[in-house]
Amino acid sequence: MAVRQRLCRLSDFVSEIIMLEVKIKKRMPGFDLQVSFSCLGGDITVLTGPSGAGKTTLIRIMTGLTKADEGCIVYNGTVWFDSASRINLLPRQRKVGYVFQEHTLFPHLTIAGNINLISNDRAETDRLLELFKIRHIAARRPGQVSGGERQRAAFAQALARKPEALFLDEPFSALDITTRGCLQEELLKLKKNLSIPIVHVTHDPDEARLLADCTVEINREFAVSAPEPSAGTFSLIGRCRPRIDRLLNKAGSMPLPVP
Repeated sequence: MAVRQRLCRLSDFVSEIIMLEVKIKKRMPGFDLQVSFSCLGGDITVLTGPSGAGKTTLIRIMTGLTKADEGCIVYNGTVWFDSASRINLLPRQRKVGYVFQEHTLFPHLTIAGNINLISNDRAETDRLLELFKIRHIAARRPGQVSGGERQRAAFAQALARKPEALFLDEPFSALDITTRGCLQEELLKLKKNLSIPIVHVTHDPDEARLLADCTVEINREFAVSAPEPSAGTFSLIGRCRPRIDRLLNKAGSMPLPVP
């Protein structure tokens, strides 16, 4: 009976874990992009690698803007893409937030107007303006504010979609060092309040070390995920062990052994 109760508690905890799983292949000019990794809800997976290795292409594949040639993308049990089954959900069906290197704000709308266009909820827009500390520029247009303020607004716009995953394509690279550092710290604070997977692209090794819960190196021939599985597989229990141990300890159980 004790074992059954323990397994039931574990099943409940595992069912609460959100995971984005990616395993794709895309033929690129001169090489094949092959990537396999997973990202837990509340974690940041950082994609690093040289220019032209396919990092932005991978982000576009995950959002549904570009189609992979082979493989699958699964979010929390929902198939976004599966080449074998010919499943390929549209970007709006994937419910993702996407922040580019250059902001995508409409220049003729105010900062508040850009956010409200997505949220269609004045109270939610006000909450996001407050969260990203840009209430004071709500009535200004993107061309009337600083680069850091525009990127804050772009983050607010992305979260106005209430996304199930957040994809960041070098969102800080065009900013000065001080502003970049501030926004990196803001992202770390933000992830604590979000239970969604975050995938972040950067060329900056210091930024990768600061932000990453897991790092995936993208090269022209391979992708390496850290930590690596010891025998070609990495079980859900093994990957989530620290989180599950904490939950089980709170429930008064001993930590489970890694299978």
